[in-house]
Amino acid sequence: MRGDLPDGSTQRGGLLADTLVELADTLGDEGEPDVPLRRLAGRAVRLTGAAAAGVLLADESGDLRVVGASCEPARLLTAVGPGPDCHRRGTAVAVIEMGGGALPADFTRRALASGYAAVFAVPVRHREEVVGALVLFRAVPGELPAHSAAVARSLADAAAVGVLQRRARRHHQRLAAQLQTALDSRIPVEQVKGVLAERWHVSVDDAFALLRAHARAHHLRIADLAAGILAGTASLPPPGGDTA
Repeated sequence: MRGDLPDGSTQRGGLLADTLVELADTLGDEGEPDVPLRRLAGRAVRLTGAAAAGVLLADESGDLRVVGASCEPARLLTAVGPGPDCHRRGTAVAVIEMGGGALPADFTRRALASGYAAVFAVPVRHREEVVGALVLFRAVPGELPAHSAAVARSLADAAAVGVLQRRARRHHQRLAAQLQTALDSRIPVEQVKGVLAERWHVSVDDAFALLRAHARAHHLRIADLAAGILAGTASLPPPGGDTA
């Protein structure tokens, strides 16, 4: 039972649950969509026992940036080395001993100088789509404990769900806005087609052909010409008139 767990375990369990909800929540403040990701690094340190952590996120163009780190050394190191490699490969990267030659000498030197003896990177991914990496730095060499590794994977998976769902929602919002713009542009065109057809005693299709020809001849958008005609700020010569 939960009540039988030590207080520390209970608190960590509650923090983990809260963090997973925050990361996967897609209804938060759209003005600050990266807030849960910025918090993730500090939460990861508390939940996994790592000495430091950083979070990499790829934008929709694929460009990587550090969106959160528990300290400045971790921020600088997250931007290079295992983090980008993890994102590129889409699989976890583990370096259990920083001085073992598995990493570039400059990265190793800077990491050791910051007090880090091992580094682990977990892909922020959902199914086949990888959007970043969660990077953990340990002060002692050795494998990441199984429990800590499981927590890190859960955090990374929840972050991926939140990021991708927010992006999907923004995509749908952009499509809806584009469709609304197209509809708003189409309404005056349809109205003018009817007006011209009645005025000139031609078919609606012929009226539209005349409207389109005039717009092209004068390098105008059809919707703008139609709106101008309705507002009385533009005119269209009748069939047979001068369209130049």
